[in-house]
Amino acid sequence: MEDNILFIDNLYDYGMWRQAGRVLHVLCTAGSMSFVFQDVRYNIAPADYVIVPNALLASGFSGSADFAAVAMSLSENYVTSMAIRSNYGVIGHLSLLQNPVMRLSGHDFRTCLEGMTLLRSRLNDKGHMFFEDMISSLLTVHILDLYDIHARGNDIKKVSERSASLLRRFIGMLYRGDFVARRDLDYYASELCVTPHYLSEVCRKACGRPASYWIDRFTLNAVTRLLIRKDVPLAAVAERFGFSSLSYFSRYVQKRLGKSPSEYRKDGR
Repeated sequence: MEDNILFIDNLYDYGMWRQAGRVLHVLCTAGSMSFVFQDVRYNIAPADYVIVPNALLASGFSGSADFAAVAMSLSENYVTSMAIRSNYGVIGHLSLLQNPVMRLSGHDFRTCLEGMTLLRSRLNDKGHMFFEDMISSLLTVHILDLYDIHARGNDIKKVSERSASLLRRFIGMLYRGDFVARRDLDYYASELCVTPHYLSEVCRKACGRPASYWIDRFTLNAVTRLLIRKDVPLAAVAERFGFSSLSYFSRYVQKRLGKSPSEYRKDGR
């Protein structure tokens, strides 16, 4: 239980929470902070709630002198194992990969702050005879509150259990790095035993984006992390991702980022 839920007093202590398989939650209560997520810098203010669905995708945290927040790091496996019947988790996950910041109303801010404060306090109540069930229930309530807040603020359609399962497996393939070697939609559809059209339509219904968008999104996030490392030759980056030539790799990057790999590297982004 101790590693499943960690409350963080210092976001700049990356070693504590920035690990694979962890989800970062930050509720800003004072001051301001900025961070980089998937090559985009976000600025947050009081009453902003940040959920980074994969902590490894966040970096470059910097805050004002008066910045204050309630922050926690959750084990993704622990959250997945909880008995939450709603399929909204996978839909929200995809949405948060596009924008991890939610702006809360006064009521929603108080709800989230109360929920996180209570959860942190009860983590110390290890003498409770039903401690694990009690903590799991409190976290479930908080997550359902977040589902409600996010769903009310976004025009997102409900999906069936079959579609939700398909999306979870598709995104799981991307998280495990299949895109490094395979970026063709047919590959993912075949592995998931559906047609390419069906996979894209399920993705589009859930988040407004086709499956190819997510393949490119994960690929470009990994590519750009290497492009900013000037000690790694461009040819080596192209080879790492299985492009047949540097020119083919350059066309791929130019089309999706609007600049060539060398231009991206020169700009320092």
